[in-house]
Amino acid sequence: MKTLYIEPGSPWQNGYIESFHSRFRDECLNRKWLLNLREARIVIEDWRQHYNKERPHSQLGYISPEKFMLNQKVSPQVGQNG
Repeated sequence: MKTLYIEPGSPWQNGYIESFHSRFRDECLNRKWLLNLREARIVIEDWRQHYNKERPHSQLGYISPEKFMLNQKVSPQVGQNG
């Protein structure tokens, strides 16, 4: 694995991370004043859980990751011994 270095503020160099950071700021950090580290950890963890389980994602067809994973479960194929 090779480490790639990109210049700050260069979304064309790593669009996925820039997009994630933008959403993180808009949906989490900019919503309220965080008064201390403990509060920040709680707010960020709540947002992380929502982002990873409940929030619809465009790359998943605008469904949540949790629903996407449930839809990916493979049913047993006909003719296979179980």
